[in-house]
Amino acid sequence: MADMVEKKEFLVLGKPVRHPITELDTVPCPPTVTRVVMTSDEVTALCPITGQPDYYTVTIAFEPRGWSIESKSLKLYLWHFREEGIFCESLADKIAEDVFRTIRPAWCEVTVVQKARGGITITAVARREAPRPSPDSDPQAL
Repeated sequence: MADMVEKKEFLVLGKPVRHPITELDTVPCPPTVTRVVMTSDEVTALCPITGQPDYYTVTIAFEPRGWSIESKSLKLYLWHFREEGIFCESLADKIAEDVFRTIRPAWCEVTVVQKARGGITITAVARREAPRPSPDSDPQAL
């Protein structure tokens, strides 16, 4: 596993990056890790109608299959939503899609909680799952 890290060129880790990014970076994840949960309560996006800021807590949970999300890239990735007009539900969907596409976990679930506005708190959950092999499929082909 150490060889994988030494050979990988990271997008932002170990570099003086001070701007938002739109891609997530990966790190190897040991096969004994069966669940990873990452949470940030510092996510901001704009209401696509009013342009007012909305504040979120984002929790990303997934079952890794060899790869995890590198945390500095996640911080900078979440930062890029600060100037984007997006509803809470679409934010959960977009993050889930990007995580799933980047690390190809067995499953991922993204929970986005929008802090109260007008006395209403919104929680949106988006989930992606890899197709399960059929009982007839060759396990070596996966």
